[in-house]
Amino acid sequence: MPGVSARGLSHEERRQLAVNLTRVLARYRPILDAYIIEFFTDNLWGTLPCSWQEALDGLNPPQLAAQLLGMPGEGEVVRYGQEGPRAGGPRVSLSGCNGAIHWGPGLAYRRYRSVWPLTLLALKSTAYALAFTRTPGFQTPSEFLENPSQSSRLTAPFRKHVRPKKQHEIRRLGELVKKLSDLTGCTQVVDIGSGQGHLSRFMSLGLGLTVKSIEGDRRLVERAQRLDRELLQALEKEEKRSPQVTRAGPRHSPHHVVRWVEPTALCEELLLPLEPLPPCGARLLLTGLHACGDLSVALLRHFSCPEVVALASVGCCYMKLSEPGGYPLSQWVAGLRGSELPYRLREGACHALEDYAERLQRAGPGLRTHCYRAALETVIRGARPELRRPGVQGIPRVHELKIEEYVQRGLRRVGLDPQLPLNLAALRAHQAQENRVVAFFSLALLLAPLVETLILLDRLLCLQEQGFHAELLPIFSPELSPRNLVLVATKSPLGEAFSLLETEDS
Repeated sequence: MPGVSARGLSHEERRQLAVNLTRVLARYRPILDAYIIEFFTDNLWGTLPCSWQEALDGLNPPQLAAQLLGMPGEGEVVRYGQEGPRAGGPRVSLSGCNGAIHWGPGLAYRRYRSVWPLTLLALKSTAYALAFTRTPGFQTPSEFLENPSQSSRLTAPFRKHVRPKKQHEIRRLGELVKKLSDLTGCTQVVDIGSGQGHLSRFMSLGLGLTVKSIEGDRRLVERAQRLDRELLQALEKEEKRSPQVTRAGPRHSPHHVVRWVEPTALCEELLLPLEPLPPCGARLLLTGLHACGDLSVALLRHFSCPEVVALASVGCCYMKLSEPGGYPLSQWVAGLRGSELPYRLREGACHALEDYAERLQRAGPGLRTHCYRAALETVIRGARPELRRPGVQGIPRVHELKIEEYVQRGLRRVGLDPQLPLNLAALRAHQAQENRVVAFFSLALLLAPLVETLILLDRLLCLQEQGFHAELLPIFSPELSPRNLVLVATKSPLGEAFSLLETEDS
């Protein structure tokens, strides 16, 4: 997906981008506020302009991926507006604002198809223009071409117990941290929210960095220490098999600490050095791989400590940010009218746009889940009007179920009688609108990167207001890791040397 590079913007341009984002998000707030499971109960389709309904109605999932999300399949040509018959479909009619779609036994045709209105095209162009680009600057062959579960850029010991997505992430972020450490003269890396220690192990045992790992869950720390020992044994065996390969110095596992890091208070343990201080004192680099919610905010607050000279943070789970406290952080964004981002908007910003576009391109039956869940909501409201949006635990193999079977299983999961009498005609009518549900969800997904952009832009501005130097880089392949923007901050400008962080190691 195209977008704007944070690095190419001056401080004033970043402030203006924040202004533009708040205005756009306010304009399309009804779409962002909507819950897709209320598609039928709240008539979400009817909230769209008639011209939008005419343009989107009847588009199949691959067309939505290509025309709305800007991600066409291989060899597909994007055309806005179409008419004429197409094959397939049940016998049903759906009325739009100024036209209808009619399905016969083997044919579907449209009596009237609008070209895309300028307002819808403007929404699409604006969403592309204002969101931070998520496409990495490096272009290299995929590390998973030979084996989809094993990165060719990591040796076997570092791949063990690590899923492909995490292999890609620890390698890319670890290599960036190593370069940043060299550029800033850091003496120690602190991995905050280290979990099972995959990133810490790669940085310490793979890249030779001195690493302290901080994790609040003792069970995860104990597992990390066990994996450390396993990796050390595997590396020693590898050395014995290849005695001609020499290493630069002794290996040191990460130093693990069990400690919760509070977002509003400084953690003294985080700032303590592991080794005797050099004459210049401790120089710490803070990092966090998908630091969840307020944990990413805690990294920013600790960056102001004099011992810390660099930061490389990848955030996630924006819906878990505290209100107030987690957003907004900058004075500029806090002063903007319409800068509020309630839970629903922050939750939507965590969706994986590229993954959903790929699902649209495949047009698989799994896309009907949202439609089925929205139909279930109508039955729940009919039985118990006060029960709104209850959690429904995962129903397996939804794509193999008839809609009434799904509804019966869903009723049981929310504590209602699964044998409630069902209006099958109404459920069939809902099911016939599956593509409308998918189209509305795609609209919301198109806007979601703007919310993430505003959250990350607020963090950039917060650091700049304190006199620090901060940039955002797309570091991971978005198809593998949707939250792929790393916030890099230093207390001294890196100048042209910063470009080294954007390159892919050979």
